[in-house]
Amino acid sequence: MSLQVGDLAPDFSLLDTHGNLVRLSDLRGQRVVLYFYPRDNTPGCTKEACGFRDAYSDYESQDVVILGISTDHAKAHAKFTTKYQLPFPLLCDEDATVAQVYGSYGLKKFMGKEFVGVHRHTFVIGSDGTIEKIYRKVKPESHATEILAHLLG
Repeated sequence: MSLQVGDLAPDFSLLDTHGNLVRLSDLRGQRVVLYFYPRDNTPGCTKEACGFRDAYSDYESQDVVILGISTDHAKAHAKFTTKYQLPFPLLCDEDATVAQVYGSYGLKKFMGKEFVGVHRHTFVIGSDGTIEKIYRKVKPESHATEILAHLLG
């Protein structure tokens, strides 16, 4: 059964680029934008991350934490973060455990081929830890502003 709006967001603990342990439960009291993305340094993922970067001060002013999750390792995240000056943490879910729990990992199709990977999904988690909104169809270019409009609305 997939996660729905109103469900308690599953807790997790993952390492970020710098080896810091990030626990979702430690962020209670703040809203969290948890976005899953396929791979560092790919065109769509770069557009999405840079969108969050460019709107970061607006998110900060609303006391919203942004967390990006992919199956990339810390070294790839570090290069991506540095290259694009990303001000928010990227978390390492190398075995896709968290992505699976959030229903954001599975069969995908690209250019006629099927493979297993991370789906581009985003979860807005309320300050009480419940899922406030789920985005399963994401346009990387406009995603950050779309979410911000929801948060401000």
